[in-house]
Amino acid sequence: MQFVTNAKAEGMSPPASLSGKNVVVIGGSRGLGRVILEAVHAEGARVLAVGRGQKSLADVARNLEGSATLAVDATDERAWAKVFDALNPDVLIVCAGAIPPTKPLHEQTWTEFSINWETDVKASFQFCKAALGVPLRPGAMVILISSGAAIGGSPISGGYAGAKRMQMFLANYCQKESDRLALGLRFVAIAPACIMPDTDVGKAAVNGYSRYLDMSATEFIQGMRSRQTLQEVASAIVKFANRCNTQPGNTFTVSDKGVEPGP
Repeated sequence: MQFVTNAKAEGMSPPASLSGKNVVVIGGSRGLGRVILEAVHAEGARVLAVGRGQKSLADVARNLEGSATLAVDATDERAWAKVFDALNPDVLIVCAGAIPPTKPLHEQTWTEFSINWETDVKASFQFCKAALGVPLRPGAMVILISSGAAIGGSPISGGYAGAKRMQMFLANYCQKESDRLALGLRFVAIAPACIMPDTDVGKAAVNGYSRYLDMSATEFIQGMRSRQTLQEVASAIVKFANRCNTQPGNTFTVSDKGVEPGP
């Protein structure tokens, strides 16, 4: 696997602290994960986009010079081994997840209700477990992308809110274990505070809630507050990856007001 250093890392601008670092983005081929991937790439990192869709991964390889891609299902039991063999991460960002249901609880099946536990949580669990068990190099960071639904709930999204809250618990549990074993790892869960209509999950939420509340999608979006952009979330991720954010704790929210400690 060959990586091409981008212009920033070659000295055309001052080197960033991510320059030359290995950054893996699980779910990095589309949506928020793609924006995060582009942001860390711009900082001079070696990047690996991990996803299931060959077409979207091919688009990353074609448009992001020097990037590497890997097609794998992040929920597979040995997905972490394939990823770590491809690129041993200094920063591992888990952004993969499923689109939750958007209908009242009594209309859902258990399969629909639990989909985010079987994807978002399972992928986070597998990679956090591997980060501790392999382990990753001292100083490595694992960032789990959670959701503001973990704090405020999401009544028509089945188990989504609980799954995203579990990612916060995972970050705390893993940090305690890293500290106990003196591994020198940092685990963080970062939650965009508000629905992001530019993502597939966000579009589904907007359409679902607007139907549920009997209003147009435009009216629903106009009523949203603290609407952070994809770029604002990606910028927050870069700051954490660069160790620029020195706030204590392991859970944080990102809104249009910036980064704040989570629950």
